[in-house]
Amino acid sequence: MNAEQFYISRRADWQTLTELLDKSEKRLKRLSPEEVADLSRLYRAATADLALAQRDFPQHRVTQYLNQLVARAHAAIYQGEPLALKRIRRFVTRGFPRTYRRAFPFILAAALLFILPGVLTGLVTNWNPSASTWLLPPQVQELIPLIEEQELWTNIPVEERPYSSAFIMRNNIQVVFLSFAGGMLAGLLTLYIMIFNGLLIGGLTGLTAHYGVGFELWTFVIGHGVIELSVIFIGGGAGLMLGWAILQPGLLRRRDALALAARAAVRLIIGCVPLLVLAGAIEGFISPNETLPWPLKWAVGLGSGLLLYSYLFLAGRDRPPKSGRALPIMEGNDGD
Repeated sequence: MNAEQFYISRRADWQTLTELLDKSEKRLKRLSPEEVADLSRLYRAATADLALAQRDFPQHRVTQYLNQLVARAHAAIYQGEPLALKRIRRFVTRGFPRTYRRAFPFILAAALLFILPGVLTGLVTNWNPSASTWLLPPQVQELIPLIEEQELWTNIPVEERPYSSAFIMRNNIQVVFLSFAGGMLAGLLTLYIMIFNGLLIGGLTGLTAHYGVGFELWTFVIGHGVIELSVIFIGGGAGLMLGWAILQPGLLRRRDALALAARAAVRLIIGCVPLLVLAGAIEGFISPNETLPWPLKWAVGLGSGLLLYSYLFLAGRDRPPKSGRALPIMEGNDGD
């Protein structure tokens, strides 16, 4: 087959592809689902035609024409988002909650590593307060005399709240990032961070409950605590994902399995940052505010938790097609 015969035999498909590209211009959304499927099929066919033309008649003008056509189709199909804000919106509305749901087994494991030791330690310190001297770390044991006098350490002066809020945000972000990075040590550091923080929170909860100030402590904690603990669990889950990829790469090479896990883990961490900023703001301004009644603080905590988990479990779900026929799907991403 010479170049002229090749052109005549494939001209119809190339013309159809050109018409679809003219119609789509800068927005593929202008095409119907059937036209999108045709565009994908014709692009792959034109790519194969280009490879054949480059092999058999590389200097012919039909090869130049095909090269331009394939380049134009590639640019239309794989075009970037026109605005960064759209990518951010797509990540927030679809990418982050979808990644959360896929990683949920690891996040649940991290939560259990935190909660179960915390409950156990809380029961022990509530039943035997003297156990707090060896269960709690040295820097926290300094609080024991204060708790024994039924006092808390949570009062933040009004003039210091902006600085305290910034410090809290930074500290929480460090904990989450450390939990995530701990996955590179086969998850061992992540395990330690989850268990250690669970023992710390549980021990303090049990001790304050024994001396009758447990409710006051959790009235302070609840406003920001639901979001804050949820984000810590997410960071721990991200770290466990990395550790699992190292220990159990499956059929993939360990390097490839780790790269895939890291891609999802980084999405989770990016999504956690604004949540931690929100939790730090609540902890700095609402939680220590003594003028606010305790029901309001509990409402803030429980309400924010309800909104957060409704978003994480419900946002970004695909709507079922209106017709009974499945639509063809082109390869894409989750909106990150």
